[in-house]
Amino acid sequence: MTDIQIARQSKLQHIKDIAAKIGISEENLELYGNYKAKVNSRPNAKQNAKLILVTAINPTSAGEGKTTVSIGLADGLNLVGANTCLALREPSLGPVFGIKGGATGGGYSQILPMEDINLHFTGDFHAITAANNLLCALIDNSIFQGNPLNIDPDRVVFNRTLDVNDRALRGVCVNHGVKDAIEHAEKFNITAACEVMAVLTLAEDIIDLKRRLGNILVAYNKDGNPVFARDLQAEESMAILLKDALKPNLVQTIGGTPAFVHCGPFANIAHGCNSVQATKLAMSYADYTVTEAGFGADLGAEKFLDVKCRLSGLKPNAVVVVATVRALKLHGGADKTNLNVEDLDALQKGLPNLLRHVSNITKVYRLPCVVAINKFTSDTQAEIDMVQTAVEQFGCQAVPCDVWGKGGNGAIDLANTVIDLCQQDNSSFTFSYQDSDTVEEKIFNIATKIYGAKGVVLSDKAKQSLQSLAPLGIDKLPVVIAKTQYSFSDDAKLLGAPTGFDINIRDIEYRGGAGFLVALAGNMLLMPGLPRVPNAVNMTIDEDGVIDGLY
Repeated sequence: MTDIQIARQSKLQHIKDIAAKIGISEENLELYGNYKAKVNSRPNAKQNAKLILVTAINPTSAGEGKTTVSIGLADGLNLVGANTCLALREPSLGPVFGIKGGATGGGYSQILPMEDINLHFTGDFHAITAANNLLCALIDNSIFQGNPLNIDPDRVVFNRTLDVNDRALRGVCVNHGVKDAIEHAEKFNITAACEVMAVLTLAEDIIDLKRRLGNILVAYNKDGNPVFARDLQAEESMAILLKDALKPNLVQTIGGTPAFVHCGPFANIAHGCNSVQATKLAMSYADYTVTEAGFGADLGAEKFLDVKCRLSGLKPNAVVVVATVRALKLHGGADKTNLNVEDLDALQKGLPNLLRHVSNITKVYRLPCVVAINKFTSDTQAEIDMVQTAVEQFGCQAVPCDVWGKGGNGAIDLANTVIDLCQQDNSSFTFSYQDSDTVEEKIFNIATKIYGAKGVVLSDKAKQSLQSLAPLGIDKLPVVIAKTQYSFSDDAKLLGAPTGFDINIRDIEYRGGAGFLVALAGNMLLMPGLPRVPNAVNMTIDEDGVIDGLY
């Protein structure tokens, strides 16, 4: 059966019953039908709650199944008696209708209702889009209405947003032909990469949300001084649009595990984690919380650990690095049309990608780690053995699992291994850079320690941005590097575990509301485009509203 067929045949429990499993009362639920709800209680994490981060090798077209393993692991933990909850990200409509597809897992390890979650869900992304674009409207209106803040129209730095993959919006002109209005250049970011998304993801409560919204840098005035959202008195109205979106969403897995699914910044162009609210709420009700970070561990895990943990005080008890034999063979140079054929030579050449990620987790961040080998039917025992041997020689465990075909039952060994890891002392956890480092030092540390680069090259524009942003106290902020997800480097075609390369930073942007800087590496853009054949053209819906082609 396909993922969609499995999802449709799965018997859903009422969301009130799912909530009751971890002690959430009906009075704390705001129902969106029978199978979705907002949870309106305040997080108060249990003292001994365990947090498990699931990450992966650099993604390939062969797929790694990080979300699928996260879901299967959570179900497996519950099957072995560990009271467990999930905390995942919401899918973006851009990838759903573009190239990547949905983000609800696969096979018998899915979160449901899959179609709702992948589409409009509870409207969080729409609220973020509306709040973002309200601020843009207030900026342009202030300029139009006599420009009391003396904003320089050519130095507006806050962009409009839409939850689509649309490369035509990377460069637009606003106010063209509008009487008495000042025409100026503009661009759109995809909603998952906009600052309002990051703000909502990191906000601890409504008060913190308003503070962060007010701190968004929107423009510079004609004297070169910064203009913030609070100068436009925008934070209250934006918070009103976001008040419901701030509350985490509760759904369920096929196995009946409660799952908080909330916010969804991309890890290649944003910080790639679900909300602090959702993670802490899961830890308030469950003994074990399984969460994930986007794409490979060089992006998602790095930002989870260096940004989300730094800003929220969270600390993982264990890290799971997901890999597939097929993806490792691709990293080793195998032909993608022959991945079903045993190829120990290509696998051997691809293993350094996995081992570098494991090294980063265990040696840079000093956290307990296990490798989850997400099994495919084409994997041979010799290939599985090769991965396990290489990982074990590296001082780590590698556990095969079959969560696509068996759900939580396919992750029993992995679940028991994770429980054992969670009993270890994680007090040695550290970051890849220190708060006291300069911006250049932070970027250099990430590039050399995590990516394996030999150095960093800042463009003249990046150097100029650093100089102009210096008065804002940027050295105190963590750094998000926006780069390709396909490689440790900023070259998507450089697979495996490359060395001897430089990370090229073309610009640096300030995210005062989110509380970090964004360093743009290579040609990474904040508005993706559609592929030659988008998922959108292969979808159908019949007269009964049944959708086919929605991954």
